[in-house]
Amino acid sequence: MRRAHWIPAAFLCLGVCAAQTAPPAGAPAGPGRGGRGGFMGFSEPDPIDFEDHAGWKPMFDGKTLDGWDGNKDIWQVQDGAIVAISTCEKPTGTTYLIWQGGQPGDFELKAELRGEGPQINSGIQYRSFIQEPGAGRRGAGAPGGAGAAAGRGGRGPQGPCPSGQPRGVPDMAANAKWNLGGGQSDFDGTNRYTGQYYEGGTQRGIVAWRGQMVRAEEGKKPRLLANLGNRDELGGYVKIDGWNQIHIIAHGNQMIHIINGHVMAVFIDDDPTKFRKNGYIGLQIEGTGKVSFRNLWIKQQ
Repeated sequence: MRRAHWIPAAFLCLGVCAAQTAPPAGAPAGPGRGGRGGFMGFSEPDPIDFEDHAGWKPMFDGKTLDGWDGNKDIWQVQDGAIVAISTCEKPTGTTYLIWQGGQPGDFELKAELRGEGPQINSGIQYRSFIQEPGAGRRGAGAPGGAGAAAGRGGRGPQGPCPSGQPRGVPDMAANAKWNLGGGQSDFDGTNRYTGQYYEGGTQRGIVAWRGQMVRAEEGKKPRLLANLGNRDELGGYVKIDGWNQIHIIAHGNQMIHIINGHVMAVFIDDDPTKFRKNGYIGLQIEGTGKVSFRNLWIKQQ
């Protein structure tokens, strides 16, 4: 049986709501349009308060890494935020901090994320799985590899660090037990990939780029259903080196990525051979720079 789709009302409204224009100024409101016995069909929806946590569960106490598992030599708490720093001399490679609150399926997640430095690469993993040591991991020198300072763009700078010190090599073996694969709400310091749906460890890679609504079906290459907006214009809502409000909605086979109140990507996964209905949530650092997370909340369906 074909899976029923849950699609946000904003998308269902396409081609229908456009015809429901407001009556001219001074014209009487007809039945069903706010007149007597009608409904307030032209009132704007109330905006969601990002700080409204009624019904939500905190994922971070703001002081410790209790409830999280990862390499504590990399992940620390500073000034009320979960922080990881990767440098040219001592790169972290690609590694994760994993939430120990279960493996959610349908949920909403809110967090604030700040990436500092153009070579930082990060994101929030969800519906993810622990990979076998070395499996699916980007190696040093591979596009977006653990040793690639430029993130997914290629090998990155070679030779000594700007400080004159030798360029470091990540200790991948030390981080192997936290090697996640699965879906990710992406973030990078150059703001090329921020907001997209990326998937590691499954060979799918980038599925829905920023500004795209994409569907995947078995035996087919993922296909573009609609454009949500211009990729560069949507990128303009991202705060470089500043705090960004991340809102992830995972409901059935629908995944929605929202940053600072703007939908960045929507992925509909209709491929039963690859779709994962639940999994781990994790924070990622890759590349070099500093990444910080705070105000993490989850609401499970």
